[in-house]
Amino acid sequence: MIKVLVLNGPNLNLLGTREPEIYGNTTLAEINGEIETLASQLGLEVDFAQSNHEGVLIDQIHGARGKYDWLIFNGGALTHYSYACRDAISAVGIPTIEVHLSNIQGREEFRNKSVIAPVCVGQISGFGPRSYLLALYAIFESKGIRDE
Repeated sequence: MIKVLVLNGPNLNLLGTREPEIYGNTTLAEINGEIETLASQLGLEVDFAQSNHEGVLIDQIHGARGKYDWLIFNGGALTHYSYACRDAISAVGIPTIEVHLSNIQGREEFRNKSVIAPVCVGQISGFGPRSYLLALYAIFESKGIRDE
């Protein structure tokens, strides 16, 4: 079975109450529940982690090596400046999909650049909680799963 780690960064624990006009009213626990349901339907195994601390996220990425086949990563604001997260993703060699609830290209200028994107398989943004579900579909449709 393909194992996926869904990793969420700073402030995502506040989903549901944090700027609902941008991020919606769905909590992170509710999003994780939707991910778990779809993953089960697709035959994928998922685990979840969230931290507001860059070093903890890096440790999670390092710890994923040899344990997970894919990462789904919403780095929050770290997306735009954390070369340490970027380097961790690159170092472990696990295919990673970057996700965002909001359309980062349509927001403040500082959010337009992702330093993580160049080391990810792809980026999905702007579809709210469905961004994570689209990432699961991408993993399911990937050559690695279709060839099993």
